[in-house]
Amino acid sequence: MSRSYFHLHLVSDSTGETLINVGRAAAAQYEGVSAIEHVYPLVRSSTQLERVISEIEAAPGLVLYTLVGHDLTERLEAACRETGSPCLSVLQPVHALLQSYLGAETTARPGAQHMLNAEYFKRIDAMNFTLAHDDGNLPFDIDESDVILVGVSRTSKTPTAIYLANRGLKTANFPLVPGMPVPPNLENARKPLVVGLLASPERIVQIRQNRLLSLKADDTSLYVDRDAVADEIAACRKLCTRHRWPTIDVTRRSIEETAAAILDLHREHRLKFIVA
Repeated sequence: MSRSYFHLHLVSDSTGETLINVGRAAAAQYEGVSAIEHVYPLVRSSTQLERVISEIEAAPGLVLYTLVGHDLTERLEAACRETGSPCLSVLQPVHALLQSYLGAETTARPGAQHMLNAEYFKRIDAMNFTLAHDDGNLPFDIDESDVILVGVSRTSKTPTAIYLANRGLKTANFPLVPGMPVPPNLENARKPLVVGLLASPERIVQIRQNRLLSLKADDTSLYVDRDAVADEIAACRKLCTRHRWPTIDVTRRSIEETAAAILDLHREHRLKFIVA
């Protein structure tokens, strides 16, 4: 199937993360079509907007925006009409629904979701904790973790932990290595949610082989032996079953999907302490 392309202009008075996520989620539903993204963050003045409009005029396409300034919005929409570029305020339908439900007017605050509030500093604290407790660093303060990820090598423990930290969860991770015992403080942990990450032997072998190739290392060791890897995964599954730790198969999951499942498990885990 031949692939077609279109220009997607994402105009934001903040970081542009919301637009990027919405644009990509929508575009992913169309097979054989790819967006050429033009991202314009922190557009808060008419001078900045005029530069954006010149880019749209040079490459007309679909325009998505999150601008809270009325004057900027009107100017952008007028320019889009002139170039024949359909445009949409991504947040406006949500604002209209909230306004109708709450009976309150919105306050125009560009980037309000990124303010330096308590939630922001909680995420920074979680990120610092997660980086300090990566790859088996489980000292005496293990019970300060919100989540601990365990699994064999190359099950995406570190990137998943960092993603969770960005959501405000202090996340440690521990690699299960053949012949290496699991530390008692991990097995005895009660406050953190411990989650085992699993994958098919074939997937793990493939990732490990690519890893060794990038390092120009020998690939004849048990590290990439299919039967040895299967034994590692079986041992991980047995450990999690013994301790009643939930497991997630990450073979065909993205980091975001794995993290979403863990966040859901963590909500249930917290309820145990609230009820107690």
